[in-house]
Amino acid sequence: MTLPFDKTYALIALSALVVALCFGLVAVAFGDAAGRRRLRRRLGTIRDRARGVPIAAAAATRSLARRQSATPNIDRLAHRWLPRRDILAARLARTGRQISIGQFAMASAITAAVPAIALAALTRLGIVASLLLASFVGVALPHFVVGFLGKRRVAAFIALFPEAIDLMVRALRSGLPISEAVIGAAHEVADPVGAELRLVESGMRLGRDLESLLWESAKRIDAPEFRFFIIALSVQRETGGNLAETLANLSDVLRRRRQMRAKVHAMAGETRATTAILGGLPVAVMLLLMVISPRYLMPLFTDVRGIILDGFALVLFATGIFIMMKLAHFEI
Repeated sequence: MTLPFDKTYALIALSALVVALCFGLVAVAFGDAAGRRRLRRRLGTIRDRARGVPIAAAAATRSLARRQSATPNIDRLAHRWLPRRDILAARLARTGRQISIGQFAMASAITAAVPAIALAALTRLGIVASLLLASFVGVALPHFVVGFLGKRRVAAFIALFPEAIDLMVRALRSGLPISEAVIGAAHEVADPVGAELRLVESGMRLGRDLESLLWESAKRIDAPEFRFFIIALSVQRETGGNLAETLANLSDVLRRRRQMRAKVHAMAGETRATTAILGGLPVAVMLLLMVISPRYLMPLFTDVRGIILDGFALVLFATGIFIMMKLAHFEI
């Protein structure tokens, strides 16, 4: 039993669907947005004049609000329909880039459109199978990229954080309070530590509490080393004691953790290499067979039973890779 397929019809229909989807997203994102922004700007100017707010300060506030999101309409739709929006927003904030949920949704749609057209044009999967596979790519690839950027930023933060603590320790031993020590480290340490501490500095200048600002940064960083630092500050504020000595000990502990993590990473190199080889062999064999004898693999893509077997193989393949990656990963 083979699936009926007309490549020309499928390609035309899928291309029309993708183009309509892209035009719809653009229209929702930017349609009539300029007029509404002008109206809101005029109303805001009148309101600021009535309250006696300086024009320069009001303009700076509106400029900051505009920079928060370039696609407010897509953001509203995403907030309404996407599940677990808070977790997605935290993942996007962890990257350190100004990526809104609407921009992420548009990127996912565009990422799904390209493989959908390619699969319909180059394979005999059909519209439904092409859309399903393209949807999986559109969902998985952006999440993988966002997770990779977030993990890379957290790793860079952990690598520089002991140096920032050392600067705070020297400032505390010279007689400065902890708030001034944090501000000094914010301007001396490179990003991403410096960027996060500068956000803390901006919040303190607005009158907010240091500890609450640090806990907000901890939500974006999501690293135990940074939470250790905040807990040490909280305990010192409640019980007293030598904060400089406490932070110096914390810096030494963080450096030892980093050394131990590097040793474990080196010891698990063989397991990671084995995972890469075993995971790459099936893909390499399939690509080789597609070049040498493509008719041999066609039933896997044109027959219903072959497609079902493909699904089982992908599930088993992903399960094996996941288990081997867990075996090569150690928490320190």
